Amino acid sequence: MSSTANQPEQAGGRFSPLSQKIPSIFFSVPFLIALNLLTLGGFITYVILNHQQEPSQVLAAVPQTSSVLNTRKTPSLTPEPSRTPFYFTIPTSTPTASPTFNPSPTPTAAPTLPARANITGIVGHRQSMPLSCEARSAVDWAAYFGKSINEYTFFNGIPLHDNPDKGFVGNVYGSWGQIPPNAYGVHAKPIAQRLREFGLQAKHVRDMTWRELKTEIAAGRPVIVWVVGHVGQGIPVSYTAPGGAVTTVAKFEHTVVAIGYTEDKIVIIDGAKTYTKYKGEFLKSWGVLENQAVIWID
Repeated sequence: MSSTANQPEQAGGRFSPLSQKIPSIFFSVPFLIALNLLTLGGFITYVILNHQQEPSQVLAAVPQTSSVLNTRKTPSLTPEPSRTPFYFTIPTSTPTASPTFNPSPTPTAAPTLPARANITGIVGHRQSMPLSCEARSAVDWAAYFGKSINEYTFFNGIPLHDNPDKGFVGNVYGSWGQIPPNAYGVHAKPIAQRLREFGLQAKHVRDMTWRELKTEIAAGRPVIVWVVGHVGQGIPVSYTAPGGAVTTVAKFEHTVVAIGYTEDKIVIIDGAKTYTKYKGEFLKSWGVLENQAVIWID
């Protein structure tokens, strides 16, 4: 027996050193090395197992290329299809045009005409030919406006025509009281045209009113008017000229110059005579040939 086996127990003989109870093999160098290797191997195995699970999860989510495992993975975003923008139109309210107030023009008050008017300084003369009353009235009217014209000269410039609205109808030396195509006379339009050839501002009119006639006279402008006879009664006749034009004619067609008026009368120069006629008589006679006249225009 060894000497250590016979040594008495310390501390009352109850406990002995741990080294005396554990076999010495656990404290040998080979044992410790093997233990460390075993521990290290377990750790490596744990790491490998955990490392292999992570790529399987990543590879399932991200497509791999040959460089994915060797480089740092940068998450790539898979582009999503762009959403088609949804547009909606807000209806634009079309402004309703508010009615524009356009006041009616205030009617111009007609000038107040004097109750009576009379033109002085115009002189009438007897006509030189049986049917030259229009030429005679025209040259007397022209003389008032400062233009002296010979009656024959004036008449010879009027064109001859089958239509009195275009020229003189018939023979100036014919009998008075006929209608076209017989010897008759001429209406207002050719007379105004002939006066303009002498530089006079003449205009022919039809359907002239009584007020318009008074306005001319009140302004000091004599008016040549077409009547029947010596401002007597007559009957209008529709006449169709050879060219097809239709006009109104009357027996005893005649011209006079109106130079004055009152409330119910009119003053007339008829050739070399001056006389008055009642308004009603005059308007009836004047109306037969549709209120024709020759006036001065400024």
